[in-house]
Amino acid sequence: MDCTISRVAWDDDEAVALRAAQRAELDLRYGGDTEPGTKPTAADVAAFLVARDPDGAPVGCGAIRLLGDRDGVPWAELKRMYVVPAARGRGVATALLRALEQTARDLGVVDLVLETGPEQPDAMRFYSREGWTEIPRFGAYADSEGSRCYGLTLA
Repeated sequence: MDCTISRVAWDDDEAVALRAAQRAELDLRYGGDTEPGTKPTAADVAAFLVARDPDGAPVGCGAIRLLGDRDGVPWAELKRMYVVPAARGRGVATALLRALEQTARDLGVVDLVLETGPEQPDAMRFYSREGWTEIPRFGAYADSEGSRCYGLTLA
């Protein structure tokens, strides 16, 4: 599917609706809100992207949360990556991921990381297929047995 991807404010109506849809899906998979750590907010998200289908309907989203420097290397976390079920398997996730990776590069990020979980095997396969590597749990996820973390060094 051809899609357009644009940066929007965290509190944009479409952004809020997409995050709510993602949260509802995760609650079904995990049996309630089980997110470890601090939830992202407008104050700590450097960029929020929305993907739209050819008719302009929002079909996906994702965010970049800057984490500062780790051993002198700027790093960030990919957050709220989501594609609506009707748009899955049509290239939206890959296009959105590439746009998020480029946005992180533009922000000066070298290492990009993310957290997912065992009830999202589709996400784990996707990130592996897209060149991400499973890494040790980090930050708020370090002690979370239900977390699976991935990383990508941006060239």
